[in-house]
Amino acid sequence: MAKLADDAEPPPPGLKSLYRVGGITVLIAVLVALAEIAIGFQPEVARASQRTVTVIDWFTLFQSNWFLGLRNLGLLNLMGAFLLTPTFLAMHFALRRENEPLPALGAILFFMGMAVYIASNRGFAMLSLSSQHANAATDAQRSVLVAAGQTMLVEGTNRVGLVLIDLAGVVISAVMVRGKVFGKAAACAGILGNGLMIVFEAVQALAPTRLNTWLIIAICAGISIMAWWVLVGLRLLRLGDALNKAAR
Repeated sequence: MAKLADDAEPPPPGLKSLYRVGGITVLIAVLVALAEIAIGFQPEVARASQRTVTVIDWFTLFQSNWFLGLRNLGLLNLMGAFLLTPTFLAMHFALRRENEPLPALGAILFFMGMAVYIASNRGFAMLSLSSQHANAATDAQRSVLVAAGQTMLVEGTNRVGLVLIDLAGVVISAVMVRGKVFGKAAACAGILGNGLMIVFEAVQALAPTRLNTWLIIAICAGISIMAWWVLVGLRLLRLGDALNKAAR
């Protein structure tokens, strides 16, 4: 069994619970990612996504299926990012003895990414605008709401937050390579998955018209990241159990 990173000194209060919560939430994040994939394969979802070209199309989608509208604007990605919050904190504590600056840098990048991603997500704002548009009494009011919706959609294309989160995953995984806590398999899966996702995000931003040719990268990245999450989650749960036994 790998040696705990906290053996050199008594663990901070609550670390056992943090490991357990971080392990559980990252495994739930895997289920959220699988749900996202399953929803994406539904024929009606694909048809609805292809029809959302204009602001009016988005308003119509929200009025007919608010959940699908929020999903298409990143609701499940947002949920997954929230679920990773305790996991990144737990990884930071587990790895801080391996290389003090890098786990801290990974945690900082993650929280920066979370802040940017939350600030740039416009799903709930579009839901509100679509409701106002449906209840608007005049063409002038509807025109103002359409213009506001267009602004929201442009702002929502900002994916810097996701890139920062992926970069945080690369940094944390790089520490795992030489560390003894998580093992080489988790390290390699994390570096590969998060690294490929950064490449995909760059292509999506710089060459969106050629995105279909790069979908294989996104698929490989997604599989690797989910494998990383599972390995990290199981290891965090074992770390929590080890601390619990040591405290007895």
